Amino acid sequence: MKNKLSISMVMALVAILSGCAGAPKPSPLSIDQCRFPGTQTEAPGWVCDEPVPGWTVTAPGSAELTNAGLSFQRQMAMTDGRVQLAQQMKVHVTNMIKQFAETTGGGDAESLDQVNTSVSKQITDQVLSGTRAIRSVTAPNGRLFVLVGLDDKAVEELTKVAIKTSMDNDRALWQKFQAKKAQDELAEEIAKQKVVDAPMPAAH
Repeated sequence: MKNKLSISMVMALVAILSGCAGAPKPSPLSIDQCRFPGTQTEAPGWVCDEPVPGWTVTAPGSAELTNAGLSFQRQMAMTDGRVQLAQQMKVHVTNMIKQFAETTGGGDAESLDQVNTSVSKQITDQVLSGTRAIRSVTAPNGRLFVLVGLDDKAVEELTKVAIKTSMDNDRALWQKFQAKKAQDELAEEIAKQKVVDAPMPAAH
């Protein structure tokens, strides 16, 4: 019964993500407004968090040029981008769980916060193996910007693993969170939801 509960909830939550992933993300800045930080030089829109078609979640990372060379600079920029990407994934999954709770009455505010914290930790602890470098550009001052991203499949897989791992680690918490509804009813209601993404963190 517990295994069925976990599988049902994971698949239902992933279904929400599928509904929200296709929704266009708001563009904080248009291309003609984007400038490299600290300069008046025009930069590609993605440097200012402009959405990139075909990628569900993206984040720009950057690094200064050092004596260690370009390869090291690129590695540091990608690491920076992955940190930002993990924060955005937390926003996505937190929105899913919040929508789930509001719709089904699953758990109180305290258990909702605990579940969000538990899942967010799993996302942070995981290696984002599906992350890819999409684009790169060098600013006039030598700072390298690299855009990293996750496509639909990678986002769904990361979400599923994070939720499932959290459930396995703290079954009592998840049972408390969804105690007011039967598992089949929960899965059915979650699958019908559409989640509106919260604004993503701005690029630093």
